[in-house]
Amino acid sequence: MLVSKSFKVPKELSKEHFYFQVLGPKFSEVDYEAVMSSKERLRHVFAENSKWPEADMTFETNKNDLIRHEKEFNSREAFAYAVFNSAENNYLGCIYINPTEQVDYDCEVYLWVKDSEVTFDHELFKTVKGWLNEEWPFKRCAYPGRTISWEDWAHLTSSKK
Repeated sequence: MLVSKSFKVPKELSKEHFYFQVLGPKFSEVDYEAVMSSKERLRHVFAENSKWPEADMTFETNKNDLIRHEKEFNSREAFAYAVFNSAENNYLGCIYINPTEQVDYDCEVYLWVKDSEVTFDHELFKTVKGWLNEEWPFKRCAYPGRTISWEDWAHLTSSKK
């Protein structure tokens, strides 16, 4: 469990520029379109050179990922959110709050916006960082590839083994 049972995990959140909602299979169509239209850039969100998303990733594979994210959320193992604009009519991307094995961090956070909305990336990062610092029980969040280089993150990961 990533957070204590006493912590009330938000299922949705409205911020100045964004609206967050629990990521799940009901977003399959808009998420698949966003992922596949941005796959080259997304391969650098979760690792320096990830293979995800594969060039031929199917709709069903993506839908199964969303089902898994929703199950993880409900079991409090990890928290993934769909990100919309504040009017809730444009799917922008996702936020992932994951457990970490790193002793210096409470969680690992990844986020992305689709290529057509990349101008929102910095504002989303700033919003998520503030939200986690102010409203979640984490003392130190890792943002691999953003506030810690992939090289340094890999060194931390390999020195742990």
